[in-house]
Order: sequence, then structure tokens, then C-alpha cells
Amino acid sequence: MRWVCFLFFTAALLGVMATPVAASTVLSISASPQQAHIGDVVILNGTVSGITTIAVYLFVTGPELDVRGVTLDNLNIPAGRGLFTTAPVNLSDGSWTYTWDTSVILGTMEPGKYTIYVESSPLDRLRYTSGDYATVDIEFLPSDKPATRTPLEPALPLVAMGLVTTLGLWRYRIKKEI
Repeated sequence: MRWVCFLFFTAALLGVMATPVAASTVLSISASPQQAHIGDVVILNGTVSGITTIAVYLFVTGPELDVRGVTLDNLNIPAGRGLFTTAPVNLSDGSWTYTWDTSVILGTMEPGKYTIYVESSPLDRLRYTSGDYATVDIEFLPSDKPATRTPLEPALPLVAMGLVTTLGLWRYRIKKEI
């Protein structure tokens, strides 16, 4: 019984001695430009220090978006539970860069002020408790490019319905003759 107590005491002592001291994580983020039109490309970059990580996690909040934040590529997907936009970190100097092309995102982006968050761990805006994040604000103006639409002849649906009807009647007639 003494050996069991000794082993527990030794394990507890080693556990206390092996517990690392938490390093202070410092994140930074900047955006260029900080005022853009919807559909423009925004370059996000920054640094991470105090930890070694291969990626940082990004999400955005803004007008008509989920309050938890959403991914940068799909404004319909709330951030969290593994769904984030990530940017790779250069391990030699802790820098990272993400090119955000707002012309190819899914969802509707309204003009207004958006806040981009960068974090060192994958938590949404309502779940993190420490200061391991940084933010930058970007003001998006209405798009300065006209909406591109694929022109569709008004008669095309009528021609398609006529073709389908003709083929259906022809098939029905062949079946009836057999």
C-alpha cells in the first residue's frame, strides 16, 4: 500500500513540474484597403507570436450576419464547431496573409461596417474567453460594378416546353402503334 501512495505522490509531483507555463499569445491583423466596394479584393495579414501554430482562424461579423460570426467564403455558415476560414502561418516569422475576394463569396453582403476576427483557436465570437484574438474593421460600400446577368431569351422556356411536349407525344404515338 505504501508503494501505491508513493507512486501517486510521484505522479502528482511530476505532473505539477511538467505543467507548462502558459505563454502570452499576441495576434495582429490589418486590412488593405479598409474601405472597399462589395466585390473588391481585400488583403488581410498579420502576425502571431507566443505560440507555434500552422494556421490562424478568421471569421467576420457585420450587417445581417450571424452574431457568432461567419466564414469569409460563405456568409451563410456560422463560424465555430470546425467551420472557419483559415490562413497558413509562416513558421519562421509568425506572419500570415489571406486574400479575401468578396466577388466570389456565397451569401449576400450588404453595404456597411464589417469586423474581421483572427484567433489562435477555433472558437466563435461568443465562446472565446481569453484575449487570443485581434480585430480589424472594414467599411464596404455598394458595388461599383454593374451586376452581371446571363441574358436569356424570353422565348427559350417556351421553345423548351414545346420540344418536350413534341417528344412526349411522339413517344406516346410509337408506344401506341406497338
